[in-house]
Amino acid sequence: MTRVADDLRFMRLALTLGRRGLGNTWPNPAVGALVVKDGILVGRGWTQPGGRPHAETEALRRAGDQTRGATLYVTLEPCSHHGRTPPCADAIVDAGIARVVSALGDPNPTVAGDGYARLRAAGIEVSEGLCAEEARRDHAGHIRRILDGRPHVMLKLAVSADGKVARAGRKPAQITGEITRARVHLMRAMNDAILVGIGTVLADDPALTCRLPGMLTVSPVRVVLDPALRLPLTSRLVTGARDIPVWAFCAADAPSERETLLSERGVIVVRVPRENGMLDLSAVLHALSERGITRLMVEGGPKVAASFLRADLVDEAVLLHGPAHIGPDGIDPLDGLPLNALTASPKLQLLASEAVGEDRLEQYERR
Repeated sequence: MTRVADDLRFMRLALTLGRRGLGNTWPNPAVGALVVKDGILVGRGWTQPGGRPHAETEALRRAGDQTRGATLYVTLEPCSHHGRTPPCADAIVDAGIARVVSALGDPNPTVAGDGYARLRAAGIEVSEGLCAEEARRDHAGHIRRILDGRPHVMLKLAVSADGKVARAGRKPAQITGEITRARVHLMRAMNDAILVGIGTVLADDPALTCRLPGMLTVSPVRVVLDPALRLPLTSRLVTGARDIPVWAFCAADAPSERETLLSERGVIVVRVPRENGMLDLSAVLHALSERGITRLMVEGGPKVAASFLRADLVDEAVLLHGPAHIGPDGIDPLDGLPLNALTASPKLQLLASEAVGEDRLEQYERR
């Protein structure tokens, strides 16, 4: 029982460490790892910014000469292929690790069980599946990108007590409190990219950065759905594009002169096909995946939110309920759809509900 309890405790710590990398390790998964010897933590690691070094090699490095005969806890199967660095499985063998406890197998076909096989072939005891469900949520972006060729999509909506998201004329309204807004900025930091439509940019001129103290540098890539390339050259997105990336997705027939002007200011322009007059969201997500994005936060207006729901491309939803009322002339959260298209969707289930200051946060996930 002591070993079982210790395994659970150390794996949960490894998962917590791995979450430090969410949003800044793409295209690689954000993995956590621990080296434990005789019940004592002697090394810890998590995937570093940009995806290298890997969590396992970081933990082994910090453990130093304490690795021989120790146990390694890791949240995802160690890699077994040569990429920009040698395989983690080989480093684990060379370090003399006696036992590996892994939360989840890696669906990447370059790994897919081969990491475990290498460890076992070297005489290392391997235990799989501890805290697998938690690990699956943490690695949802990596899994979705490998299996479906697109990022994991999280839709965020802030809704007033009377079910509105903005005042008439798309005028912004303060719906949630300061504590909730800080939570949203943390969500931004834990995603690789954040997406809005051109309507939100024209109405609000948002920065779409993480404005928590000291965290501006971990802001996500800013993505704008902009079929005709109307993105203003004086907008905060464009003027800050060389500091924090901005990717504008437009239609094939968007003006080339606008692309030139935006490109000169550091904006990356990506052309995708239209579908029913709008940008093909599947093509957008595929293009994001090809560029390494694994976790996408959709924070756009009612049209963008409804389009992702209609296309069945929402894997997770965060609904923030504020106490204020906007009034009957306010803007509904989902263009052409009732809010229960999300809250009562057969594709989504309520995972958690909690108070955040005076607000309430509901989290939904794909069934």
